[in-house]
Amino acid sequence: MPQDMVRVVYTKYDGSAHRDYPARRFDSDDLGVWVGVTRGTPSVYHGRPSVEQIPFVLLIPHHAWWTAMFNPPPRTSEVYCDITTPARWEGDTVHIIDLDLDVVRRRETGLVELRDEDEFDEHRVQFGYPDDLVGEARFAADRLLTALGDGSEPFAGQYHKYLLQVA
Repeated sequence: MPQDMVRVVYTKYDGSAHRDYPARRFDSDDLGVWVGVTRGTPSVYHGRPSVEQIPFVLLIPHHAWWTAMFNPPPRTSEVYCDITTPARWEGDTVHIIDLDLDVVRRRETGLVELRDEDEFDEHRVQFGYPDDLVGEARFAADRLLTALGDGSEPFAGQYHKYLLQVA
């Protein structure tokens, strides 16, 4: 039986620390594993100790090249998707490699945008991203640019029931 708590560990492609935090497991369904992080949770952000100021829900897909963070107000990004390698579970710890590209839907305007292409291009050279990884990352970003704007789940509203549990 899975534990109620999981540890979410994001690194960069070179293995350097990116994000690391405990999260409460809510559910696992055909989309992936849903976890929540409450305000005040100790974490690591960009490799430095931090404390989460705004709660959020994270969907960790079973096999996709992304994760999705769903945010309540006042955060301006309603949905923030990191393009990543597929999640790798070791017991109750999930390891995810952040590939720099992000797809974000803004709360006020509904605008969906691709972010950090410059960082992706820089790290592609610096870390030697293989061509197949680059292709998967760009394909995932393209699919998310559409899905965040067209009313597809889990981006339309399925996440709201989980956000209520972290507020």
